[in-house]
Amino acid sequence: MSYSIVAERPPVADTLLSVVLPVYNEARVLPELLQRVQRALAACGADYEVIFVDDGSRDPSPRVLDQLAAADRRVQVIHLSRNFGHQAAVQAGLAHSRGDAVVLMDSDLQDAPEAIEQFVAQWRAGYDVVYAIRTRRKENLLKRLLFSMFHRLMSRVATVPIPADAGIFGLVDRRVARQIVALAENDRYFPGLRGWVGFRQTGVVVERNARYDEHPRVSLAGLFRLAKTAMFSFSTLPLAIFHVSGVAAMLIFLGLSSFSLFCKFCTAWAIPGWTSYVLIGSFFGALNALGISILGEYVIRIYDQVRGRPLYLVDRTVNMKRETETVAPDDMSDDRPYEDLMAEAEALLEAGAVDWRNLQPAAQADEETPAPVLLPMWQESPTLS
Repeated sequence: MSYSIVAERPPVADTLLSVVLPVYNEARVLPELLQRVQRALAACGADYEVIFVDDGSRDPSPRVLDQLAAADRRVQVIHLSRNFGHQAAVQAGLAHSRGDAVVLMDSDLQDAPEAIEQFVAQWRAGYDVVYAIRTRRKENLLKRLLFSMFHRLMSRVATVPIPADAGIFGLVDRRVARQIVALAENDRYFPGLRGWVGFRQTGVVVERNARYDEHPRVSLAGLFRLAKTAMFSFSTLPLAIFHVSGVAAMLIFLGLSSFSLFCKFCTAWAIPGWTSYVLIGSFFGALNALGISILGEYVIRIYDQVRGRPLYLVDRTVNMKRETETVAPDDMSDDRPYEDLMAEAEALLEAGAVDWRNLQPAAQADEETPAPVLLPMWQESPTLS
């Protein structure tokens, strides 16, 4: 028996879609990218906002983005104070998005904006997360091989479901975006976080386009660092490798020790000389270095997390509408006389003091139970929604 997914979605006309695009030195392609994104969003029939996150670009990208925002109020720009990295830019865009659904994609035209309509269709069908399964990559043979190996290895060893060939390109529902933003992790791998939060997820096959130029913004070393972050954050494979190596080293030690003792006490054979001892010592030295390096990776990540530095810093924003600004500043003024305001404040203070005095006898009746520390109403911290 099959069950259909039931989810209440707002009517298309009442839906706000957010598109988050991290940008780093992509000035040449930004106008074309925006045009294609806007055409794709118009085909969906919903209102939208396009959020560019300038991740400390050193080319004319900041100026081009400001010009695009000046021409259309629905184009919003977040300028970070420096280059914090791709994952930090994704987090900044998610945190500032206001849409009922949020689409994330790269800004180099490798992610086809035309796939947004398919994502929205799956979202309206009831899925909370729709990710792109990227096929027919256009990178060179070495990169395609490395990407394929990493994604398949990660999907097998990860402690949470992480689909193979799925990057950041996709759509998440508003509540999923809020859950991901709330995760207090410094080492962030978005596909892993997206898999960890769960909800209803599905994939859409999307062809991976070629870059508009031949100069990728993320180097091979940067890709290795991201792969390492994914492996240490969402898999126990590094520790498992060390455990297996430790067991293998123990078995080798027992075997060599047994052989040496057998040669010493049971035969007239000569005990192997210094070459074997040097090889054994080198093996155990390399094993210790491997274990220390793995533990060091975990320690530095714990240290980064404990320091509590923000993932990014915003320099300025353009056309950004803050969700918390629900009351206009002019509406916050109070025209009542000063005396009336002071009288109301004194009444609140007195009411709080009376409530506290009423609690004293009950609290002091039991000498073994300390009196509760209660704050008046106006001193309680407001609950953050």
